[in-house]
Amino acid sequence: MTALRDRIGVMAAIGAMALKRELAERSWFWMQLVVRLVTMLVLAHFWRAVYADTERLGGLAFQQTLDYALLAQVLAPLSEHKLITTFSRLLSTGDMAIELLRPVDLQASEYAGNLAGLVLYEAFQLPLLVVAWGFLGLRLPGDPLTWAAFLVTLLLGHAILFLADWILACLAFYTTEAWGIGVMRHVLSTFFGGALLPLAMLPGWLRGVADALPFAQGIAAPTLVLAGVTPLAQLPSVWGLQLAWLAGLWLLSRLAFARAVRQVTVHGG
Repeated sequence: MTALRDRIGVMAAIGAMALKRELAERSWFWMQLVVRLVTMLVLAHFWRAVYADTERLGGLAFQQTLDYALLAQVLAPLSEHKLITTFSRLLSTGDMAIELLRPVDLQASEYAGNLAGLVLYEAFQLPLLVVAWGFLGLRLPGDPLTWAAFLVTLLLGHAILFLADWILACLAFYTTEAWGIGVMRHVLSTFFGGALLPLAMLPGWLRGVADALPFAQGIAAPTLVLAGVTPLAQLPSVWGLQLAWLAGLWLLSRLAFARAVRQVTVHGG
């Protein structure tokens, strides 16, 4: 019990340090806030124009689509790919060797930092939620169970995206420039994660590709819950799928990292 308490204390300290680093870049937060606010305004007008001549698209009514589109922008920070940048920096500076010598599991410490960053990012998105609810027609659920289900789905989805990022970040061990990997990840997670439009509106073969990738678990799955598209009765199957992704990606991430560190050559020598 003492060892577990000490481990939780270490993870909490790592998370607190991550929060301090993120708060040091407050100007970046505000710039992103403005960009997403403009995006939400555009999306609200776009979907109203699209539904002017139809009642349903991809099985979704206008209000469901509007709620989904606006909420997806609130969850947009999940499409960030800082872990790939972190690996590239640690390798280019040689600090990866120091991180591997620390008595704390690198994956666990990075997850704690990412989780703290998620809390901070979403806290900064609250003004967007207020604007969308007050002026853009966003409908929020009043049932506490829906909010609790959303939170569980969000946390599971965040862990899945973290593990997917970890696997992609391992590619940084084999290249001197990981920028392209980060761009690839951002494009894939934005499109196949459902940040641009509901995945139900994709053609069948593209929907199949999205289902075969983990990105929809991070943005689409929790957004569908909060938008009321996924009923509470379906949550056991949603969570079962997320747990299956979590178990598979965790094992793959451990294997990928163990293989990558055996072949690492720190950039520059």
